[in-house]
Amino acid sequence: MEKPANSQYPIHPLLQQRWSPLAFSNKSITAETLCSLLEAARWTASCYNEQPWYFIVATQENPQEFSKLLSCLVEANQVWAKNAPVLMISVAKLNFEKNGNPNRHAFYDAGAAVCSLTTQATSLGLFVHQMGGFDLAKAQELYNIPENYEPIAAIAVGYPGDPQTLPEQYQQREFAPRQRKPQHTFVFTGTWGES
Repeated sequence: MEKPANSQYPIHPLLQQRWSPLAFSNKSITAETLCSLLEAARWTASCYNEQPWYFIVATQENPQEFSKLLSCLVEANQVWAKNAPVLMISVAKLNFEKNGNPNRHAFYDAGAAVCSLTTQATSLGLFVHQMGGFDLAKAQELYNIPENYEPIAAIAVGYPGDPQTLPEQYQQREFAPRQRKPQHTFVFTGTWGES
């Protein structure tokens, strides 16, 4: 299934093809391909080159680890994410390495790293679905995430699956048209709100 962006202006085909499906095939992702996605994240720009992103990764090849990470997701996300061959949690380091001061750019930089990972995935025929719906405290506890590091998002990665295998309410989301705010609602000049 494809849902290309109906962009107002030309954008790169990888950006146009990227979307966040709910239906994933359980087709496995090779270790080399997974490392390629993480390598794309690795080469993302960051404030002072801090690279404050970290990834907890679980694959269906290791059912115990996969179940552990899946258990961090809210139930509504578990329903469909259980079929993805790879689950991740992105984590940001909240302080600068060089001086220990708060890094207010950590979430921004980690998000950029996931964007790079997502673009690489799209180039390889994979799809990425990021989720805010996960239990942050549970993830911190299960994975012994240190103080000054914060889980940001859960991430499902995989090949597209059959939307007909989803429960009805999820099928409706899957087939719904993609929507975006028009540029004039978020691009300003001169003063806030002036497009």
